[in-house]
Amino acid sequence: MPQLPEDIIDRLTQMERRIQQLSTAVNTRPAQNTVTGGGVEITGGGYLTVRPPNGGPALFSVGKWSGDEYGLAMRRQTGELALSLYNGDSTSTSVQPLRIHDVAARELISDDVLSGGLARPWLNMLPPQDSAVARWPQTTATTMTTIAMSYNVVWQPRMRLLMNTRAGSGATGSVRVLVNGSQWGNAVTAGSDFDYSAPVATDFAAVYGTLLKVEVQAQVTSASGTVYANPVLMYGRQS
Repeated sequence: MPQLPEDIIDRLTQMERRIQQLSTAVNTRPAQNTVTGGGVEITGGGYLTVRPPNGGPALFSVGKWSGDEYGLAMRRQTGELALSLYNGDSTSTSVQPLRIHDVAARELISDDVLSGGLARPWLNMLPPQDSAVARWPQTTATTMTTIAMSYNVVWQPRMRLLMNTRAGSGATGSVRVLVNGSQWGNAVTAGSDFDYSAPVATDFAAVYGTLLKVEVQAQVTSASGTVYANPVLMYGRQS
């Protein structure tokens, strides 16, 4: 067997040593989980998903969705959907609504993708009220009588109601509010403002999205006369 030149043996030995060094470096290099002075770009129909260690729905997902659609979703660590930006129609041309969801995954806020502005919730606006007391809702009854009533969709767990009340000359009386048939807050003496904030129900989940019936009741407590009431402010509030 012919002898190889010594320089070839030396080169093979050096190459083997370098291969071992490269193999060691590859197996011991730190995780590539930091980007400094640059960015990350995913192209070609890719997506990015972050999942909790114990599995389950992705807490964050962005990119390729279904069909030709690209979307985004964020979930709470307990799995409930919190924010979404997708249509679910598998197209790349439809305008996607932005939705914010509560802890029960119900849609709280979304934008109007046709005209702009707010799509949900529908916010009630109180119409201008009559400033002439004589034309306010009123009663001469000596028992609690409904003199005004409204229905509103329940979106928030609490409500505030401000109402002006008056009593005719020489008369006394009281005014109260019923919500879904139950007294809400304390009755006030006619002539005082009713200004009260409280939950609209003991079980908010049971009334969410349903119609809330609000009644104003009044009675005369003197021998005769008239009691008046006029709601001037009402809106929903958070817990």
